[in-house]
Amino acid sequence: MQLENLNKQEEENIPEDSHVLHFWQPCKFEIDEDFDFVNDNVIFNTFSNLLYLVAYPLLIFINKFFFGFKIEGKEILEDIDSGKVTISNHVHPMDCTMVGLANSPKKTFYTSLENNFKIPIVRRIIKLLNTVPIPNDIKYTKNFMNSIDNLLQNSKTIHFYPEGSLWPYYDKIRRFKNGAFDFAVRNNVPIVPMVFKFNKQKRLLDILKPKTTITLVVKEPIYPNKLLPKKEAILDLKERAYTVMCNEVK
Repeated sequence: MQLENLNKQEEENIPEDSHVLHFWQPCKFEIDEDFDFVNDNVIFNTFSNLLYLVAYPLLIFINKFFFGFKIEGKEILEDIDSGKVTISNHVHPMDCTMVGLANSPKKTFYTSLENNFKIPIVRRIIKLLNTVPIPNDIKYTKNFMNSIDNLLQNSKTIHFYPEGSLWPYYDKIRRFKNGAFDFAVRNNVPIVPMVFKFNKQKRLLDILKPKTTITLVVKEPIYPNKLLPKKEAILDLKERAYTVMCNEVK
């Protein structure tokens, strides 16, 4: 289902955090008190690094050939040495790979709904690509948050989709949840907004080029306001990032 052509009434009838795509989730996956949100096992990391080496050139080819993918502002990410929280609109099943290419050669850690770890094949891939599950049960939230905090304090990159769900090819920015901005304020690291934009090709005779190309635009980092109380700082950071991304799609 593509959402870029919804009229205003149809758009208003869809809750902004609803899930448009639904995947088969037959596999068992549970988070308990002993669950390691970030796997630091040597063998696991070896296989994860090998997957990155194999996947990187393959994903460059796939995203360029099938989606005409390009990145604007990659140098902005390269200039940030501290931990950072990157955010983007969630508009394509492959957009996580595009975020990874933008952040390369640095490794990206992703956050994803716990239920995505119940999808066959996908669950293995996202685990090896260092995806951290967001627990459904609130009693495990503290361990999840501590794991993310530790990554940021060790200069890692964490990517969030603050809209919370995937809307394929949607060309507006939906309202954000607080999670990404809470972590940025707690750890005093920047938010780096990134915006996926679509361009419909007009060359009808060139069948080898994708009809709609994808560009990822990286914006300048936005830092928390240290003068504000925590709750106000989170809302302020969220609103500034939202404004930047809305202005970019316009």
